[in-house]
Amino acid sequence: MITVIDYKSGNLRSISNSFKKIGVDVEITSNREKIASSDYLVLPGVGAFGKAMENIEPYKDLIYEHVADDKPFLGICLGQQVLMTSSDEAKNVKGLDLFKGHTEKIPDGLKIPHMGWNQLNTKNNSEILKDSNNKYFYFVHSYHVVPDEEEIIAAYCDYGIKIVSALSQNNLFSTQFHPEKSGSQGLKILKNFVNLKL
Repeated sequence: MITVIDYKSGNLRSISNSFKKIGVDVEITSNREKIASSDYLVLPGVGAFGKAMENIEPYKDLIYEHVADDKPFLGICLGQQVLMTSSDEAKNVKGLDLFKGHTEKIPDGLKIPHMGWNQLNTKNNSEILKDSNNKYFYFVHSYHVVPDEEEIIAAYCDYGIKIVSALSQNNLFSTQFHPEKSGSQGLKILKNFVNLKL
């Protein structure tokens, strides 16, 4: 069972429907017991960093336990940004700190938000990005992650600057792009995620 955490900051129906398209049962829930017992957790995200972290607060311990147990976890869009240590969007709010680094605003002079299709350049042989190099995925965001460690960068795209598009460490994964809005290529990402060994 794939569990999507309902923390009132995500486009939950869209990601749920995408998992159903690949024939996978999915449950959207805010129930702590169900989240705690799940083998696969997904954290989508839309909106602002500070509000998202406020909404995540009741589930932080469950997320930490899940990741510590090396169970598959996928953060999407804002769900990638909140995995970082901190963000320019809410400078006094600490992120989940599962990936060391910072979330910065896309620099002035570039069109904000970065919205539409962009080509992925994969880097570290992340299992969920198998066969995704040079393929196009859908983005919509105004902030981007800047990790402290180069080796956790799984993919980037070119937007006048290098935008880190995916992070990967053990069974902890995240994407800045939206797999659920990226057609058949996005569905492949979700298939790769659910096929990870427990």
